Amino acid sequence: MSQPPQEKTAITPRRDEDFPEWYQQVVRAADLAENSDVRGCMVIKPWGYGLWENMQRIFDGMLKETGHKNAYFPLFIPLSYLAKEAEHVEGFAKECAVVTHHRLESDGRGGLRPAPSAELTEPLIIRPTSETIIGASYAKWVQSYRDLPILINQWCNVVRWEMRPRLFLRTAEFLWQEGHTAHESAEQALAETDLILGLYEKFARDYLALPVITGEKSEAERFPGAVKTLCIEAMVQDRKAIQAGTSHFLGQNFSKASGIKFQSREGKEELAWTTSWGVSTRLIGTLLMAHADDDGLVLPPRIAPAQVVILPIAPKPDTRDAVFAAADKLAAELRAQTAFGGEKITVEVDKRDIGGGTKSWEWIKKGVPIRVELGPRDLEKGSVAVARRDRGPKEKEFVPNADFVGKAGAILEEIQAGLLARASAYRDANTVKIDTKEDFYAYFTPKNSEKPEIHGGFALAHWNGSRAVEEKIKEDLKVTIRCIPFNAPEEDGKCVLTGEPSKRRVVWAKSY
Repeated sequence: MSQPPQEKTAITPRRDEDFPEWYQQVVRAADLAENSDVRGCMVIKPWGYGLWENMQRIFDGMLKETGHKNAYFPLFIPLSYLAKEAEHVEGFAKECAVVTHHRLESDGRGGLRPAPSAELTEPLIIRPTSETIIGASYAKWVQSYRDLPILINQWCNVVRWEMRPRLFLRTAEFLWQEGHTAHESAEQALAETDLILGLYEKFARDYLALPVITGEKSEAERFPGAVKTLCIEAMVQDRKAIQAGTSHFLGQNFSKASGIKFQSREGKEELAWTTSWGVSTRLIGTLLMAHADDDGLVLPPRIAPAQVVILPIAPKPDTRDAVFAAADKLAAELRAQTAFGGEKITVEVDKRDIGGGTKSWEWIKKGVPIRVELGPRDLEKGSVAVARRDRGPKEKEFVPNADFVGKAGAILEEIQAGLLARASAYRDANTVKIDTKEDFYAYFTPKNSEKPEIHGGFALAHWNGSRAVEEKIKEDLKVTIRCIPFNAPEEDGKCVLTGEPSKRRVVWAKSY
């Protein structure tokens, strides 16, 4: 018996056919970003950058509420600074871009070359992260315990030379925030590390509708030079993990390397205790992979650049002015409404002179939460056609104008909550406890090795604490410990690889 034809979708291939290509097509269809002429770099387009601006605005507000301030530090880091912290430089050495000259000259063939006479006395590294250069400033600023704590964040770009780029997920240059703090005691620095992780979890859950697991990284997965790394881990729709944010307790390692010393309350010279933490434009890729469908992007309302788009439909010139005026009036009424406890609703009116169907599908693919169609007949009836992105693209509801304006905030809240519930259910359905090596290897092995299908998920399995076990499983399956979850109860068990005793399960997964 022949199979019924599958419903046509806006994105091809579908997620279940070729997830990596589906991802690229969603980025393109939503007009989020494109590859730059500089290999490994991207151009973030207005709709994609609008997402990043909202992430900046919201998270920046959360940081400032907790006493953090923004500053800016140099893009260039002297090679000697990076070399001071051995583990740190080893971790980033293969990803560094290096500046060696400060001037160009003609090569005599119509081109340019670095001028031999302009070679720098010391090469400069384009920052892959800023612990060392910020540490140099803190060493000047800190003299006494009275100068602590320092709670500083910066919004900037960083460069990590990426050999296998993918828009938003891995690019040679990306945007992020990086926080760097210095404290009088280890307890204060650890409290800061925990505080920031809590902010990341809240931001991911309440704004991005991403259910995340919080926990500590294993030693093998720890940030280079850190004593402890905490993280939030998200599952996306191919069941892989994405490290969505990290918060690092650096101990006194970077203070020792940079000379961040202070006179204690007892009059002794001590090293400061420091932290660093960051989230990046990778969150946009995470958002897409967690929520998008086979018709394009699906945006949680609290992060969308526009929550409502009004599509005036006026094919005849004699009705255009009236329809456009009604659309502007509706937009003003909606902008006066609030959702999520007082946030103003954001609205865009699309007056472009293109077909209504084409226009509607563009916004479906961009993931705007609510689409409102308004034409001459709607004006006569005093109603609008309302479509929600969390429902089928053909589903519309005809609602009286006033009713829609009054309900818009509640609809947005319902969409936001629904996306979080859907993502949580997906993660929970694909999280399993595994106790044997055979089951573990089977779980993470695709049936089709030539073109792997979506498989695996999060495996909760016992681990003996050995780095050798991590390396063996990573080598065999490309699976790593994503985190040692905070909420994991202690329970006696056996390491999934060696059978040796273990006290708790950890989260294993394939990841980006």
